[in-house]
Amino acid sequence: MPALLPTKFKGRIVWLGVNANRDDTLCNVPVSEMELTLAGCVGESRAGLTRASCGRVQSQYPRGTEIRNTRQLAIVSAEELAIIAKNMDVPAIDPAWISASVVIEGIPDFTMIPPASRLQSSGGATLTVDMENRPCVLPAPVIDAHFPGKGRLFKPAAKNLRGVTAWVERAGILRVGDEIILHIPDQPVWPHLADARQQ
Repeated sequence: MPALLPTKFKGRIVWLGVNANRDDTLCNVPVSEMELTLAGCVGESRAGLTRASCGRVQSQYPRGTEIRNTRQLAIVSAEELAIIAKNMDVPAIDPAWISASVVIEGIPDFTMIPPASRLQSSGGATLTVDMENRPCVLPAPVIDAHFPGKGRLFKPAAKNLRGVTAWVERAGILRVGDEIILHIPDQPVWPHLADARQQ
């Protein structure tokens, strides 16, 4: 019996972006296609089979510990970007400003899709969702350069709307315009989740 179920929820890639050197800038450069290996996007500063641990996993590892790289890509929803912009009272948020790798439209409540879901492109390249990508303050200066004084609003405005992080399960090419099908784990929600979160 399959452990992953294809769903009726389909989206489309509307934007792709690559960052070659995060020391130079946090902004991503738009591209029309993206070559993926099992280490991530070719030429991307976040690529690699492993990475140094950060504050997001500080309860598990000392900062800088070498761990599996499950944050090769940052995927956001076009619809949720529009909500973030509305929450900030700005016309739009360019995905390049928040270091997005992929923007998908058409999958509702995208940030809340289950961990371990797969996003499979029409070309076969497949991404495994790690978890929600919680918003941080790093995009603030970039946003301020376009909308002075608004950068500080990004973190609260993007709560539960910042998309997900993912890693490459099947290599291939992603292209703007590709259809994306959501596959979800065929697994019930753990009944002790609420109790675990209260600890």
